Amino acid sequence: MMLKHVSNGYVAKKVFNSSLPKVKNDDQTAQQFEKGFHLSRNTMRIVGLFEFVGSLFLFMTLFGKKFVRIGTILINIVLLGAIFKHLKAGHGLKGAKSALELFGLNVLNFIETLRK
Repeated sequence: MMLKHVSNGYVAKKVFNSSLPKVKNDDQTAQQFEKGFHLSRNTMRIVGLFEFVGSLFLFMTLFGKKFVRIGTILINIVLLGAIFKHLKAGHGLKGAKSALELFGLNVLNFIETLRK
């Protein structure tokens, strides 16, 4: 039981930390998005917002399964995009490793919410 909360907290913390430069409209992060993935600054901010809100929902894991479900869906939308963009940019599985790991944990966390 405690493991699912720890797992949710781990994913939430990683994604929250990743979201901050995007939400804050950091110039270096915007340049990385533009050069590495051909995505605009506005797209970066939207991605950051999804990550930020999704991580807040995951942090509320103790308050119910609905929060976890919303958080995992929001975050996994972003993670699927990240995986796709890493692969498209030629970074391979190594470049997408972090996103793949978080996506896998999030899928397991979501499945856990479906159990009674």
